[in-house]
Formats: sequence, C-alpha cells, structure tokens
Amino acid sequence: MSSTTDQAFAPATPVVELSLMTEHDLLEVVEIEERSGLSRWGWAAYHSELQSCNGPFMFVARVMRPLEQDNTYNLAGYIVARHSACELHINNVAVRDEYRRLGIGSRLLNRILKEGRDAGAEAALLEVRSGNVAAQALYGGCGFSLLGRRRNYYSDPLEDALTMRADFKQ
Repeated sequence: MSSTTDQAFAPATPVVELSLMTEHDLLEVVEIEERSGLSRWGWAAYHSELQSCNGPFMFVARVMRPLEQDNTYNLAGYIVARHSACELHINNVAVRDEYRRLGIGSRLLNRILKEGRDAGAEAALLEVRSGNVAAQALYGGCGFSLLGRRRNYYSDPLEDALTMRADFKQ
C-alpha cells in the first residue's frame, strides 16, 4: 500500500502535444535520432523532407511544461513518413529514452496513419531492425503485421530488417 507521500513524489506523466515538424525542431530531431541509434539522416535530409511535399507527414511530440521549469529540450519524439503511390512509408520513429513506454510512440504512429488514410493511402509500410522487439510490439499494436525480411538491410551494426504492413480499411 502506498502512502500519500509516495504518491506526491511519483513522476507525473507529461502533457505532450503533437504538431507538424518545423525547421526549428530539427536540431532536437537529429539529437533524438543519434541517441536512438537510428540510421543516420541528419539535419540536411530532414530539412529537405520538410521542403518537399512530404512535410505534412512529419510530426513531433512536444512536452508541455510550466514556464518556470527547466527547458533544456522540448521534444519527446518524432515521426517521419512519405506518401506516394497510394502507400505511406514510415521512415523514422523515435522517442527519447526518458519518455518511452508512456504511449508517445503509439500516439505519433496513430496520427501519421490517420494522415496517410486521409491522404488516400491504402496501406502503410515500414522496416524495423529484427532485434528491436519493443518497436515490433509497438507496430503490431498499431495494426502492422509481418510481411517479410530483408537480409543485412541495416549497417552499424549489420542487421536484418523485418518489413511490416498495415492495410487501411477504406
């Protein structure tokens, strides 16, 4: 049984708002990318995507804090996708370590899937490292199923990719 004192010191779930990514977010996006071990895109690639017609498929999860709190960083995570040929391809999803397992990844993924459906996509596709069981569970929980395997798809470290697909009911 926990006391009221224990509850007072328990970390609160942060308030997180999803919004379209902007140029102002890119430094933090790249930092999250680097810390998450994703395949490197870097600032220039994200900036190029923002300038393309794929801008509407780039979202950030922004931590909302009172002004008096430390604002060393603002983003909890992000997602980037491309829409073409009736398919939505999820390129990158990442959440800072300290914000994982709070539903932020699911919120980002469900938002981008909604945007894809609204834009006319019939399905969503993605690749995930074969050893990333947590991400595979996230994707499975959002309606993705295993489609296949791409041998030695990732480098640094060398690893297979699992391809996953979610079909949209029209």
